[in-house]
Amino acid sequence: MAATAYSVALLGGARLPAAPRSASLLPRRSACQLRLQVADAPRLSLLRVKAASEDTSASGDELIEELKAKWDAVEDKPTVLLYGGGAIVALWLTSVVVGAINAVPLLPKIMELVGLGYTGWFVYRYLLFKESRKELASDIETLKKKITGTE
Repeated sequence: MAATAYSVALLGGARLPAAPRSASLLPRRSACQLRLQVADAPRLSLLRVKAASEDTSASGDELIEELKAKWDAVEDKPTVLLYGGGAIVALWLTSVVVGAINAVPLLPKIMELVGLGYTGWFVYRYLLFKESRKELASDIETLKKKITGTE
Protein backbone atom coordinates (compact mmCIF):
# COMPACT_ATOMS: atom_id res chain seq x y z
CA MET A 1 0.00 0.00 0.00
CA ALA A 2 2.80 2.40 0.89
CA ALA A 3 4.64 1.61 -2.33
CA THR A 4 1.51 2.35 -4.34
CA ALA A 5 0.98 5.66 -2.56
CA TYR A 6 4.64 6.53 -3.13
CA SER A 7 4.43 5.70 -6.84
CA VAL A 8 1.24 7.77 -7.15
CA ALA A 9 2.97 10.74 -5.48
CA LEU A 10 6.10 10.24 -7.54
CA LEU A 11 4.34 10.03 -10.87
CA GLY A 12 1.95 12.89 -10.14
CA GLY A 13 -1.26 10.91 -9.83
CA ALA A 14 -0.61 8.20 -12.42
CA ARG A 15 -0.87 4.67 -11.03
CA LEU A 16 1.50 1.87 -11.88
CA PRO A 17 0.09 -1.56 -12.66
CA ALA A 18 0.14 -3.71 -9.56
CA ALA A 19 2.48 -6.70 -9.54
CA PRO A 20 0.87 -10.06 -8.83
CA ARG A 21 1.47 -11.28 -5.28
CA SER A 22 2.83 -14.59 -6.49
CA ALA A 23 5.70 -12.94 -8.38
CA SER A 24 9.11 -13.61 -6.90
CA LEU A 25 11.39 -10.71 -6.03
CA LEU A 26 14.49 -12.54 -7.24
CA PRO A 27 14.99 -13.42 -10.91
CA ARG A 28 15.00 -17.12 -11.77
CA ARG A 29 18.28 -18.58 -12.95
CA SER A 30 18.43 -21.23 -15.55
CA ALA A 31 20.95 -24.08 -15.58
CA CYS A 32 22.66 -22.44 -18.55
CA GLN A 33 23.43 -19.32 -16.52
CA LEU A 34 24.81 -21.43 -13.66
CA ARG A 35 27.09 -23.36 -16.01
CA LEU A 36 28.36 -20.08 -17.44
CA GLN A 37 29.23 -18.81 -13.99
CA VAL A 38 31.10 -22.02 -13.14
CA ALA A 39 32.94 -21.84 -16.47
CA ASP A 40 34.04 -18.26 -15.68
CA ALA A 41 35.42 -19.23 -12.26
CA PRO A 42 39.02 -19.93 -13.44
CA ARG A 43 39.10 -16.60 -15.24
CA LEU A 44 37.88 -14.78 -12.14
CA SER A 45 40.62 -16.35 -10.04
CA LEU A 46 43.17 -14.44 -12.12
CA LEU A 47 41.72 -11.17 -10.88
CA ARG A 48 42.69 -11.67 -7.25
CA VAL A 49 44.56 -8.79 -5.75
CA LYS A 50 46.88 -9.15 -2.83
CA ALA A 51 47.14 -6.32 -0.34
CA ALA A 52 50.54 -4.77 0.14
CA SER A 53 52.00 -5.08 3.60
CA GLU A 54 52.87 -1.40 3.85
CA ASP A 55 52.83 0.00 7.35
CA THR A 56 51.05 3.34 7.12
CA SER A 57 51.38 4.14 10.81
CA ALA A 58 55.16 4.35 10.47
CA SER A 59 54.88 6.95 7.71
CA GLY A 60 52.38 8.90 9.85
CA ASP A 61 54.76 8.82 12.80
CA GLU A 62 57.61 9.96 10.56
CA LEU A 63 55.48 12.84 9.30
CA ILE A 64 54.65 13.94 12.85
CA GLU A 65 58.30 13.74 13.87
CA GLU A 66 59.32 15.78 10.84
CA LEU A 67 56.71 18.45 11.63
CA LYS A 68 57.87 18.60 15.24
CA ALA A 69 61.46 19.06 14.10
CA LYS A 70 60.47 21.86 11.72
CA TRP A 71 58.41 23.58 14.43
CA ASP A 72 61.32 23.37 16.86
CA ALA A 73 63.60 24.90 14.20
CA VAL A 74 61.35 27.98 13.89
CA GLU A 75 62.91 30.91 15.73
CA ASP A 76 60.00 33.36 15.87
CA LYS A 77 56.98 31.21 16.76
CA PRO A 78 54.58 34.04 17.71
CA THR A 79 55.06 35.65 14.29
CA VAL A 80 54.33 32.35 12.53
CA LEU A 81 51.19 31.89 14.62
CA LEU A 82 50.16 35.48 13.88
CA TYR A 83 50.61 34.98 10.14
CA GLY A 84 48.71 31.68 10.27
CA GLY A 85 45.84 33.27 12.21
CA GLY A 86 45.84 36.22 9.82
CA ALA A 87 45.59 33.86 6.85
CA ILE A 88 42.61 32.09 8.43
CA VAL A 89 40.87 35.39 9.17
CA ALA A 90 41.57 36.62 5.62
CA LEU A 91 40.10 33.43 4.19
CA TRP A 92 36.99 33.78 6.35
CA LEU A 93 36.61 37.47 5.42
CA THR A 94 36.96 36.65 1.74
CA SER A 95 34.25 34.02 2.08
CA VAL A 96 31.94 36.56 3.73
CA VAL A 97 32.58 39.16 1.00
CA VAL A 98 31.98 36.63 -1.80
CA GLY A 99 28.74 35.54 -0.10
CA ALA A 100 27.58 39.16 0.14
CA ILE A 101 28.41 39.81 -3.51
CA ASN A 102 26.61 36.63 -4.49
CA ALA A 103 23.45 37.87 -2.72
CA VAL A 104 23.16 40.97 -4.95
CA PRO A 105 20.95 40.02 -7.93
CA LEU A 106 22.94 41.13 -11.00
CA LEU A 107 26.41 41.52 -9.54
CA PRO A 108 27.56 37.85 -9.74
CA LYS A 109 27.07 37.76 -13.51
CA ILE A 110 28.92 41.05 -13.93
CA MET A 111 31.77 39.75 -11.79
CA GLU A 112 31.82 36.57 -13.88
CA LEU A 113 32.18 38.65 -17.04
CA VAL A 114 34.98 40.67 -15.44
CA GLY A 115 36.76 37.44 -14.50
CA LEU A 116 36.40 36.03 -17.99
CA GLY A 117 37.68 39.27 -19.48
CA TYR A 118 40.70 39.33 -17.17
CA THR A 119 41.43 35.67 -17.92
CA GLY A 120 41.34 36.39 -21.64
CA TRP A 121 43.64 39.38 -21.21
CA PHE A 122 46.07 37.36 -19.06
CA VAL A 123 46.22 34.55 -21.64
CA TYR A 124 46.81 37.05 -24.45
CA ARG A 125 49.37 39.06 -22.48
CA TYR A 126 51.42 36.29 -20.83
CA LEU A 127 50.66 32.83 -22.25
CA LEU A 128 50.07 33.17 -25.97
CA PHE A 129 53.56 34.11 -27.17
CA LYS A 130 56.94 32.61 -26.27
CA GLU A 131 58.58 35.92 -25.31
CA SER A 132 55.75 36.85 -22.97
CA ARG A 133 55.92 33.41 -21.29
CA LYS A 134 59.63 34.01 -20.65
CA GLU A 135 58.77 37.43 -19.23
CA LEU A 136 56.16 35.87 -16.92
CA ALA A 137 58.66 33.25 -15.74
CA SER A 138 61.25 35.93 -14.96
CA ASP A 139 58.64 38.01 -13.12
CA ILE A 140 57.71 34.97 -11.01
CA GLU A 141 61.36 34.27 -10.22
CA THR A 142 61.99 37.88 -9.11
CA LEU A 143 58.86 37.72 -6.95
CA LYS A 144 60.11 34.48 -5.36
CA LYS A 145 63.46 36.13 -4.65
CA LYS A 146 61.75 39.14 -3.06
CA ILE A 147 59.58 36.92 -0.86
CA THR A 148 62.43 34.71 0.29
CA GLY A 149 64.74 37.70 0.76
CA THR A 150 67.52 36.39 -1.47
CA GLU A 151 67.49 39.45 -3.71
